[in-house]
This record gives sequence, C-alpha cells and structure tokens, in this order.
Amino acid sequence: MSVDSNKKWALIVGGSSGLGLATAKKLAQHDFNLIVLHRDRRADLDEITVQLEQIKAMGAKVISFNADATNGLKQKELVHEIAIRLEVKKIAVLVHSIAKGNLKPMYSTEEPTLQNQDFNLTIDAMATSLYDWTKLLVDNELIAKDTRIIAFTSEGNQKAWANYAAVSAAKAALEAIMRNIALEYAPVGIKANCVQAGVTETKSFTMIPGSEALKTAALQRNPNKRLTTPQDVANAAYLLTLPEAHWITGTVLKVDGGESLR
Repeated sequence: MSVDSNKKWALIVGGSSGLGLATAKKLAQHDFNLIVLHRDRRADLDEITVQLEQIKAMGAKVISFNADATNGLKQKELVHEIAIRLEVKKIAVLVHSIAKGNLKPMYSTEEPTLQNQDFNLTIDAMATSLYDWTKLLVDNELIAKDTRIIAFTSEGNQKAWANYAAVSAAKAALEAIMRNIALEYAPVGIKANCVQAGVTETKSFTMIPGSEALKTAALQRNPNKRLTTPQDVANAAYLLTLPEAHWITGTVLKVDGGESLR
C-alpha cells in the first residue's frame, strides 16, 4: 500500500467504538490518516467496517488491524507491519483508548470477587500498554519530531465506585505512566497528556454495574445538565494535537462540563 499522502498519521489503539472511534473520526475530519487497532468479535466486524468506511469517506487513508494490542508478541508484529505500511512516514499522534478490564466487587457473598490476576490484567491493558506502545514506537523510530500522546482517564482515578476498583487502579497507574512519559521522552519531542472525560454513555460505560445510577448522579452534579459525549472528548483530544498545544504536556485535562466541580 502506498502512503504518498502529505497528511499526518495517527495511531488509535482501541479505535472501534466509544472515545477512540470518536477521536478517529475527529482527526480524519482534520486531515489525519489513521491506523486503527481494535479487538472485536466477528459478530461486531460488520458494524466496525461501516464505521471505518465512513472515515475513509472523509478522505482519510485507514489501515486497520483486528488484533490484541495488549499482547507483547502481537505488539511487536503490529509495529513491524505498521513500519512496512507507512514506509518513511511517522506517527504524529498516538491515542490510547483500550477499555479492557474486570468489573467485579471486592466483597460479595453472591458473586465472584476481584482477584490479584484481575488487577494485573486490567492495569496491564489499560495502563502499562500505553508505555509498551510508546516504547515500541520510539525504539523503532516511528515517531515524528513533535508526537502527541493522548490517553483517556476518568474521575474514578480518585473516587471510589463499587465494582470499579481494578479500573480505578488502572486509571491512576495510567496517569502516573503518562506523567513519566512526558518527563522522560521529552528529549525526543513527545508531549503526553490524559483527557479525563465526564460520565459518557459508551459501550464500556454501560458494562459498569450500577451505570444507570452513575449516570443519574452525573446529571445532577453537572452544572450544564447533560452528560459528556464522545464528541466532546474527541474535540479536546484534537485540540491537544494542534501546534498551539505544543507546550502542554504531563497534564490531566478535564472534559466534563463542570461535572467534577462538585
């Protein structure tokens, strides 16, 4: 595949739905080509194909892989394939949007509870893999001179929600890793930030036990009296890719309409 376009390239890790997909579409509207990594069942592939075709219709080149972006061996294979497909092009934006974790209670007399391996799997997928992808891109000389890294966190990074302990731990770890990426990869020009979205109705959100109660509480707390949308979050992610945002790094940007103010 020839990639002779002068457009920049964005790599979306976890881009088939929710915040990742919304960000992919936003970047495609603003002259980015896309590499979309996702891990989905065969039954969902038709819908994903439709979404990717919509992105192509915006004029973007799209390279997609249905593969486990958290598997170490598969990560190396994917980076090798990406390097071949991009030829001499570089990754200007890395968006980390993996939603893979365990939503179990710590204590229950009626259902399975969190185990050590549940924490390990969740933190590896939703936090450590950000570092894995950053390191692989740098080590394989696939980053541009001013690459932007964006990862998605939530208010659960600080607040305790029932059944959310493993994901909460992952979000806290994600933010710590992001800060150190911003610090230690500054010499190669990387800027890294997290976007903290307000409660947003995505497929992963609806899987949280008690999500309806979280939604109701968010609407009551939000001074703008609506939930955050994937488009709200994608807009903010796009802002972080602009030249004017080159001095923003190592931060957590709240995009919640004021929901976290109270």
